Amino acid sequence: MNVSVNRVRILVAEDQAILRSGLRIILERFEDLEIVGESHDGVDALERVFELKPNVVLMDILMPQMDGIEATKEIKRRFPDVKVIIFTMYSRNDDVFGALSAGADGYCMKDVEPEALYRAIKAVSLGASWLDPAIAERVLKAALESNERNVLQPDLPAKTSRPRFDLTDRELQVLSGIVDGLSNQEIADRLFLSAETVKTHIRRIMQKLGVADRTQAAVKALKEDIL
Repeated sequence: MNVSVNRVRILVAEDQAILRSGLRIILERFEDLEIVGESHDGVDALERVFELKPNVVLMDILMPQMDGIEATKEIKRRFPDVKVIIFTMYSRNDDVFGALSAGADGYCMKDVEPEALYRAIKAVSLGASWLDPAIAERVLKAALESNERNVLQPDLPAKTSRPRFDLTDRELQVLSGIVDGLSNQEIADRLFLSAETVKTHIRRIMQKLGVADRTQAAVKALKEDIL
């Protein structure tokens, strides 16, 4: 008896043909992934997304005509349900923050193991986000350092003028706990709340910030100077 497999439809946006071919070979090993198309630049990727309606786009950064970050921004604007994973060899902070700001759902280095890439694709296809562990650590560190430098500047505008994303005072307190790296129970203990209440606050915080997990919530809080 044949069992139907609900495949994740993938578009590969990469300007190097040999890498596109390699990704196809690697990803087609997994029966629940399907490569529905390939693009050689950002402009073509936009057209292919409209034509092929993939679930996930694997997006290189450096491509002709339109780079991967700009293409990601346009894809998320026109097709918000399509997930985008930046797939690159570059880990500069400008690239990482640029990709996250553009709406990328994941950031993956090209030296990743096939199984890790598979997990990243599956995670974002289900609505989560995925950051390469080394990238996540550096992004948080860079954001913390940037935030500390801003605190030392005497001419910063008052906190009331900073973006709050309609977060309540309690949600800001919970978000502060996330930035501090606390678990749900530790946040609950700090604020004298139940763990279930903290979980509800975190879900609302992620909805308001437009992020899919705690790491991206912390990154956005620091980057946007919300706290």
